[in-house]
Amino acid sequence: MTAQSLKRIKAVAWKEFVQIKRDPRSLGLALAIPIFLLLVFGYGLSLDIDHVRTVVWNQDATSKLSRDFLLNFKNSKYFKIVKYTDNYRDIQYMIDSGEVMMALVIPKDFSHYIDSKQPAPLQLIIDGSDANTATIARGYVSSVVSSYNIQLITNTLADLGLKPTQGIDVRSRIWFNMGLTSTWFIVPGVIAMIIMIIAALLTSICIAREWERGTMEQLISTPVKAKELIIGKFIPYFAIGFFDLLVGVLMAKFLFKVPFRGSYFLLFFLSALFLTGALSQGIWISVVARTQLMASQLATLTTMLPTVLLSGFIYPIFNMPKFIQAITYFIPARYYIVVLRELFLKGGSLESMWDEALFLLLFAFLMFGLAVKKFEKKVV
Repeated sequence: MTAQSLKRIKAVAWKEFVQIKRDPRSLGLALAIPIFLLLVFGYGLSLDIDHVRTVVWNQDATSKLSRDFLLNFKNSKYFKIVKYTDNYRDIQYMIDSGEVMMALVIPKDFSHYIDSKQPAPLQLIIDGSDANTATIARGYVSSVVSSYNIQLITNTLADLGLKPTQGIDVRSRIWFNMGLTSTWFIVPGVIAMIIMIIAALLTSICIAREWERGTMEQLISTPVKAKELIIGKFIPYFAIGFFDLLVGVLMAKFLFKVPFRGSYFLLFFLSALFLTGALSQGIWISVVARTQLMASQLATLTTMLPTVLLSGFIYPIFNMPKFIQAITYFIPARYYIVVLRELFLKGGSLESMWDEALFLLLFAFLMFGLAVKKFEKKVV
C-alpha cells in the first residue's frame, strides 16, 4: 500500500470521525447500548429456576407424616410455599391468575398409605403454559419425592434390623462453573451479541447515508479507490467496536464476577477478526441497501435474530432440528461465542479453538471482499 493510498485512507477515516462527532446521539447509543444490554441480560436473564411459587392443600394436616413430608419442600431453595388452602377452587384461581405455578394436594389417607407400606398418592398440578419451566419444576418435585422415598425405605429397614444396600454413590465434580451460575454462561454470549449487532448496525448506514445526502458522487469523483473508502470508513467503527468489547470484558469480570482464565492477547486477536467481519458485513449491507432505513432493517434481520436464536447464545444447538443445526454453521456468532466461553471459563488455547479461529478469519476476509466488490459495482 503506497503512501498516497494511506493518505487517502486517513482522509476518509478522519471525515468519518468528524461525521460521528457531529451525530452525538448515534455515538451515545453505540457506547450506551452495550452497557444497557449487559445489565439487562446479565441481571434479567437467568436460566436458574428457584423459589417456585407453590400452594398446598394438605387434606391430612393432622398427620405428622404429611407435615414431615412438606418440610422437604419448605427447606428446599427451589420451592416457596406461598399459601395453604382447603379447596380446588382456590388452587384453580391462583394458577389461572399466575399467583402460583404449581399446587401440591396431599390426600386425607396419606399417612395411612405410608403406615400400611402402600404407595401414597400425591397430586401435583403445574401451570404448563411455560413448558420449559414446568418441566424443570416437575423434575425438582421428583427429586424431593425420591429423596423422601429413600429415607422411608432406609427407616423401614432399620426398624427391621436390616442394613440397606448402599447402591451407587455418585460423586459429581463440575468443571469450569462449579456453582452452575447461569450468568457465567450468559454474559460471554451477550458480549458476542453486542459486538455483532452494534458493529453491523453502525456501519450499515454509513454508505447509505452518503447516497441519501448526495455526497457519494463527490467521493466517487475523487481518486479514492473502493478499497480505500471501505477501509477509511471501517477504522472509526472498529475503534468504537473495540471500546465496546473492552467495556463488555470489564463488566463481565468485575461486575458479574465471570472468571477470565485464558489469554487476553488471544481474546483481542480473535475479537478483532470477528469485529472485522461484522463491520464489513454492515458495510456490505449498506452498499446493497442504499437507504438508511432499509440498511438498518437488513442489519437487524441478518445479525440480531440469527445471533440470539441460532448461535447457541441461549438455546443449545444440539437440541435444534437437524436442518436448523446445518444453518447454524453459517452464523459467525456461533464460533465467536465458543471462543469467548472457552477463554472466560476454560482458559482455552488457540489449539483448542483452531476451527473457530479459522472460520472467523474466513468470515473477515469474505465479508471484506464482498463489501469491496459490491461497492466497485456501485461506483461503475
